[in-house]
Amino acid sequence: MKKICEKYSYAILLFILSCSLAFILSLRFNTNEDQKFLTITVSEGDSLWNISKEYAEQHSFSHTEFITWVKQHNEMEGEHIYPGDEIVIPVDYETGSVTELASAAGE
Repeated sequence: MKKICEKYSYAILLFILSCSLAFILSLRFNTNEDQKFLTITVSEGDSLWNISKEYAEQHSFSHTEFITWVKQHNEMEGEHIYPGDEIVIPVDYETGSVTELASAAGE
C-alpha cells in the first residue's frame, strides 16, 4: 500500500485538489444565482402589475416583460394570483436593496 501511495502521490493530490476546487466553485456559482431572485408571498389586493411597479427599481424589465417572466418561471397559466401564493420574481440586488416582502408592504 505504501508503494502505491508513493507511486501515485501526485495523481492523488491532483484529484483531491480538483474535487475541492469543483466543490468551492459550485457553491460560489449557486450563491450568485440565488441572489437574482426573490420569493414573495402574495397578500390581499396584490396583482402582478402592482408587484412589478413596487419592485421597479430592483429589476430591469418593463412591466409587461416582468409579468411575462413571472408567469413563465412560476408556471402560471393566467395572470391571477391569490393571497398566500408564493411567487419568484427577478431582482437585481446591485441596483437597490430589498428588505420588505410584498405581504408586508401594506403594514
